[in-house]
Amino acid sequence: MIFKGSRYEKLASAAYRVSTPDGETHAALPIRFIPRTPAAFRHRVTATDRLDLLAYHYYRKPDRFWLIADANDKVDPQELLKIGAQILIPPDIVR
Repeated sequence: MIFKGSRYEKLASAAYRVSTPDGETHAALPIRFIPRTPAAFRHRVTATDRLDLLAYHYYRKPDRFWLIADANDKVDPQELLKIGAQILIPPDIVR
């Protein structure tokens, strides 16, 4: 289920079904290309930081963690959240 405000919300209308070699059918979404995301703030990572907690701190919505992930060039959350690293915090663009 794609919820309102999800990063996949705009892709849901383009969903399609794919079949695996063993005959199972699954719903699939097209690839989501990540647009350049300007940062509003820089945040220095501490030992207690998690993406959902940062999203709550900056947006008051923990499910917006993906905005922070998209604004940074790291794919692995553990690499993104290395203690002492500075990460980009974009504005909340989802309304």
